[in-house]
Amino acid sequence: MIDVRRAAQRYPGGEPGAGIETAHAFSFGGHYDPDNLRFGTLIACNEERLAPGAGFAEHPHSHTEIVTWVVEGELTHEDSTGRATVVRPGDLQRLSAGDGVRHVERNAGDVPLVFVQMWLAPGEFGGAPSYEVVRALPAAAPYVLPQASANLHVCRVGPGERTSLPPAPRAYVHVVRGQLSVRTAEGDAVLSPGDAARLVDAGGVSLTAVAPRSAEALIWSFPH
Repeated sequence: MIDVRRAAQRYPGGEPGAGIETAHAFSFGGHYDPDNLRFGTLIACNEERLAPGAGFAEHPHSHTEIVTWVVEGELTHEDSTGRATVVRPGDLQRLSAGDGVRHVERNAGDVPLVFVQMWLAPGEFGGAPSYEVVRALPAAAPYVLPQASANLHVCRVGPGERTSLPPAPRAYVHVVRGQLSVRTAEGDAVLSPGDAARLVDAGGVSLTAVAPRSAEALIWSFPH
């Protein structure tokens, strides 16, 4: 089964007047939808756009795995454990909130910042917060997130090239750049930036970058 969600269907958020624009893929805040709370352990997939100088003031998180992928610009991140980092395109940032952490996210640069932030529910609550940045995450192997029983695959394919969806009972495909044709037994679906596909028991799925551009997608696979 494939369920395609278009970018235009995302719930708008943020504070545009303050240079913050957010597009939520799942039920969030005032946009409550009991039929769109999660997929697998994924509970949020937000597209964030911050103007130069804009950002999120210090705020708390707990019992959440937060994975961030920078698309354009640079993300400056600080948290209550004393860490301060700059995350750039191609880098993956993971913040395990544990029993509580506070952090700041901002665009300290002079160009717009675009990033995708994904929240996942951990299998067990509590524990000490932890943090990691993987520089220039390679596409060859998935980023394993055992705390949420999930694997993140970075899919990069050239114009007209084809690859296979990682085998798993459930998979979530979010297109970052270009267009991606998803072929299943039910037919083809072309996804553009911001579009997503939720797949259940979809064996033998192929992904093809629609010419003349290459494509990049973030793919979560859930083994359970």
